Amino acid sequence: MRNQSPGFWEDAWRRLLMNRPAIAALWTLAFLLIMAWAGPLLSPYAYYDIHLELKNTPPSSAFWFGSDELGRDLFTRVWWGARISLFIGFSAALIDLSLGILWGSVAAFSGGKTEEAMMRICDVLYAIPYLLVVILLTVIRGSGIVTILIAMTATGWINMARIVRSQILQIKEFDYITAARAIGASSTRILLRHLIPNAIGPIIATMTLTIPTAIFTESFLSFLGLGIQAPAASWGVMVNDGLSAMRYYPWRLLIPASMITLTMLSFNLLGNALRDALDPRLRR
Repeated sequence: MRNQSPGFWEDAWRRLLMNRPAIAALWTLAFLLIMAWAGPLLSPYAYYDIHLELKNTPPSSAFWFGSDELGRDLFTRVWWGARISLFIGFSAALIDLSLGILWGSVAAFSGGKTEEAMMRICDVLYAIPYLLVVILLTVIRGSGIVTILIAMTATGWINMARIVRSQILQIKEFDYITAARAIGASSTRILLRHLIPNAIGPIIATMTLTIPTAIFTESFLSFLGLGIQAPAASWGVMVNDGLSAMRYYPWRLLIPASMITLTMLSFNLLGNALRDALDPRLRR
C-alpha cells in the first residue's frame, strides 16, 4: 500500500519544526507573552509607584531591573510596557489583515476599471508621509493608544492588500476556479471558499512580519513624544528616559532597548520561517 503524502499544513509544520532559529523565536515570544501578563504580578510595586529615596538603584534583589530617576521599579515598567507594545502590535496586524484582505481580494476579483481605481487609491494613500499623519492625528485626537493604532493602520494595510491581490490574481486563473464558475458558484462563494483560503500562507507570513513593524513604530513614536505619554510605561518612553542617563545608569536604557530588539528579532525570525514553510514551491 502506498504511503500517503503529507498534506500542505502538515508539511509546513514539519518544515517549521526543522528551523531551529524559528523554534527558538517561538519559545522566546511565548516567554515574553507570559511575562507581559505575569511580570507585573510578580513585583510588589506598581508601574507608577514613586520612591525618590531609591532613585537610580542598580539591579538588585529589591529592584530586579533597577529603578529610574523617580525610583520606579523598571521590572514592573518593562513588563507593563510589553503589554502595551504587544497589544498595539497584534491589534495593528489584525486591522491591517482585515482591511488588506477585503480591499485586495475585491480589487483582484473585480478586475478592470474597478481594480485599477482601487489600486490607484492605494498608491495615493501610500504616498502620504507617515509622520505627517501621526502629527495631524496627535493634534486632533491627542496622544494615546487609539491615536497610534489609527495612524499605523491608516496606510499600513496597503502592503497586505497588494500581497492579497497578487495571490488572488494568480489563483483565479486555476482550473478549479473555472470549474466553480461553470457549476454556478457565486462570486462571494468563490472568493471566500476558494481564493482567500488558498492565499492564506503568504497572508499569515505577512501578518507575522507586520507585528514587529508595529511594535517598533509605537516605540519610535513614544520615543519622540508622539505616542504613549509618561507616566504610562512604554518601551519607547523608557528608552527616551534612559538615553540621557546612559553614561551613569546604563541599565535604564539597555533593558528596554534589549526588549525591543529581542521582540522584533523573534517576530522577524518566525515570520521569515513561516513564509518559507508556507511556500508551496519549496515543498519536497
